[in-house]
Amino acid sequence: MSRAPDRAPRRLPVPGALLGVALCLALLPTGGPARATTSAAPLLFAAASLTDVLTEIAASYREARGADIRLSFGGSSQLARQIEAGAPADAFFSADEEWMDYLAARGLIDVASRIDLVANRLVLIAPRDSRVALTLVPGVSLTAALGDGRLALADPEVPAGRYARAALSSLGAWQGVANRLARAENVRAALAFVARGETSLGIVYETDARLEPRVRVVAVFPADSHPPIRYPFALVAGRSAAAADFAAWLRGPSARAAFERAGFTPLPVPSMPKGR
Repeated sequence: MSRAPDRAPRRLPVPGALLGVALCLALLPTGGPARATTSAAPLLFAAASLTDVLTEIAASYREARGADIRLSFGGSSQLARQIEAGAPADAFFSADEEWMDYLAARGLIDVASRIDLVANRLVLIAPRDSRVALTLVPGVSLTAALGDGRLALADPEVPAGRYARAALSSLGAWQGVANRLARAENVRAALAFVARGETSLGIVYETDARLEPRVRVVAVFPADSHPPIRYPFALVAGRSAAAADFAAWLRGPSARAAFERAGFTPLPVPSMPKGR
């Protein structure tokens, strides 16, 4: 298990009224009418890179179980902070282990329910019509490939951005691009920069690149250039146990097949102890 951040990430003070509005907004699932639910449905906070696959899985869950799950997506760091501030999430599905560790250290998740469900890969992308060709090896330089453009990546506080910085640093390429960045709120926003042609290159998860026809994968970062990209799931401590059934569904064959179709790698599921 990776080490939790040494200190809580810096937070700007938020007036009480604005915090109340933010918490109310956190109750609203993202997306369209397909996820309309009753107020009794449990609320899952999930990383932005899980948007499409979890929307599909929630639909299959509703059809099979006749039950709903509300979904709210964003950067894992943002969602973890909202949970810390009291947002009424019933479960958390993070894009990295550090933000789950952060909540665990504060007693905010049910540690017995925690499980790493899927893995992902980090890729370098360019607009579809770009002719850039690169091999991501130690000593690689992205400067020529960028030309007069910039490199899109999620803010390094967000898991996708932290993985990107680690990978570039490992390959000796970070210093060459540190002043050429287009920082995005989350990985989907970084993907959009490249898709719209606003940046020459971008770093995103492989699963995100597969969803966007306006970009192409230039190269895959070596697995040993960054920490393993694993997505842990856990129930939020002290909240309704209604999300436990959906947690079991995520470990089942239907959800695992959906993750595979989306390009994620399902991780081995440990057997649950007797009596649970």
